[in-house]
Amino acid sequence: MRYVSTRGGAPPASFDELLLAGLAPDGGLYVPDEWPRLGEEEIRALAGLPYAEVARRIVAPYVGDAVPSGNLERMVSEAYAGFDAAAVAPLRQLSADRWLLELFHGPTLSFKDYALQLLGRLFGRSRVLRGGRIAIVGATSGDTGSAAIEACRGLEGVDAFVLHPKGRVSEVQRRQMTTVVGPNVHNVALAGTFDDCQAVVKAMFNDRPFRESVGLTAVNSINWARVMAQIAYYFHAAVALGAPDREFTFVVPTGNFGDVYAGYAAHRMGLPVSGLVVATNRNDILARFFRSAGYRKDDVRPTMSPSMDIQVSSNFERLLFDGLGRDGAAVAALMSELDSSGGFRVDDACHAELRRLFDARAVGEDETLSSIAAAWRENGILIDPHTAVGMAAARALPPRGKGPVVVLATAHPAKFPDAVEKATGVRPALPPRLSDLYDRAERFDELPNDAGAVRDYIRSRVSARQAEEATS
Repeated sequence: MRYVSTRGGAPPASFDELLLAGLAPDGGLYVPDEWPRLGEEEIRALAGLPYAEVARRIVAPYVGDAVPSGNLERMVSEAYAGFDAAAVAPLRQLSADRWLLELFHGPTLSFKDYALQLLGRLFGRSRVLRGGRIAIVGATSGDTGSAAIEACRGLEGVDAFVLHPKGRVSEVQRRQMTTVVGPNVHNVALAGTFDDCQAVVKAMFNDRPFRESVGLTAVNSINWARVMAQIAYYFHAAVALGAPDREFTFVVPTGNFGDVYAGYAAHRMGLPVSGLVVATNRNDILARFFRSAGYRKDDVRPTMSPSMDIQVSSNFERLLFDGLGRDGAAVAALMSELDSSGGFRVDDACHAELRRLFDARAVGEDETLSSIAAAWRENGILIDPHTAVGMAAARALPPRGKGPVVVLATAHPAKFPDAVEKATGVRPALPPRLSDLYDRAERFDELPNDAGAVRDYIRSRVSARQAEEATS
C-alpha cells in the first residue's frame, strides 16, 4: 500500500513514512493510492468475530508489511483489551429500524479511544525502530487530547503536546487532560478557538526544519492512521445487523470530518452504505456545503457540543480529493482560495457526486436539549450533546436506503453533565475509575495564539526532557 497527497505535490509514501509525518510535505493529507476492497464473503465472515479481530482485518491492508502480522495482531488485541464493554462497540436498539452505536466504552469515554489506543502502540513501535525521540502534537476540541494522552503517557522517548482552546471545552474534558500525571505529558491552553489550535499545529508541520529537529508527529485525524483505525467500527456494526445483505445509513456527529470520513472509507472498501449523514451543531460549515456547494468559514460559536465547534474541517480535504477525480492540483487551488479569501465553491458535477452518498443537517441548541430529553423519555437512556445532535439529524432526515439507520454515540453523557441534567433533570455519574476527577490537581500552561510561541515551548520542553534522561 502506498499513499498519495491530496494536493498532488509530494512523492508517494509508505505507511511508516506517513505515520510519523502526519501532513504530506506539500501541506496535503495522505490517502491510499487505491482503496482495498472486501468481497461479500469476506464481509460476511466478519460476523461474530471479536472486535479486535475485525479491526485487525480492516487495518491490515493499510498497514501492509510495515508491521509483521503477528505484531499487528498483538497490538490490536492490547488496544481494545481494556474497554469497559465486552463487545467493545455495542449496539443499542432504539426502534424497529434505528440503532445507537456506543463508542464511549474506552478509557477516556469517547470514540477517539478506538483509534488512539492503537495509534499509541504504532507510535511506540516506530520510535523504537527509528531511534531518537518523537514529539506527538495534537489540537483538540475536547476528546482527542485526553485519548492521545492516555494512549501515549509513559512511552519511552515520546513527548505528547496537546493544545486545547482555553475555556472552550467542558470541565470533564479539560480535567481528563490536565489531571494526568506524567513527565512526557504537556498540556497547553491556547487563547482562541479549536480552529486556531489546528492552524498552529498545521503551521508547525509546514515548518520542515522545526518538524525534523523535534521529531514532530501528528495525533490529530490529519494522520491517516487515525482514520484507518476508525473504519473498523462501521464494519463491526454493519455485520452485526446483517451486512452485506442489507444496506445502512450512518448518522455521524462530526466537526473535523474524520469520523464520517472513516464511514466513507468503509463504503469505498465495499460496505453497503447507502447514506452518510453529517450531523453538526450551529457551526454549520459542512451543512452549508452539502446544501449549496459553497464552503466558507464563519465565526466559531460556542455550544454545548464543543467538540463540533469547528469552522475548518481538515479531513474534508480528503473527500474533496475523490470528488474532484483525485486531481491534486485542483484541491491545492481550493485550499489556497480558502486561506486567501475564507472560502470556495465547487462545481456542480463535484457537488452532485458527493451528494450521492452524503446528506447533512445543522442542529441548534434548543433542538439538542430536546433530543437529549427525547432519548431519556422514549428510550430511558442518557446521551451526550454530540450524540443528541446525531439523534436530532436522524429524526429530521429520511434514510437514503431501506436498511437500518445507525447513529454514532460519540461520548459518554457524564462528560457533559450540565447539559444532560438541564434536559432531563438527571445528572449522569462518571464511571467509578473517574469518580475523583474533580478532586485531582490540574497541570497546564497557557500560551497565546501564536505558532512561534508554541514552537518555542515545544523546543524547550523537548530539550529539558532530553537533559533529564541523559542524567538519569
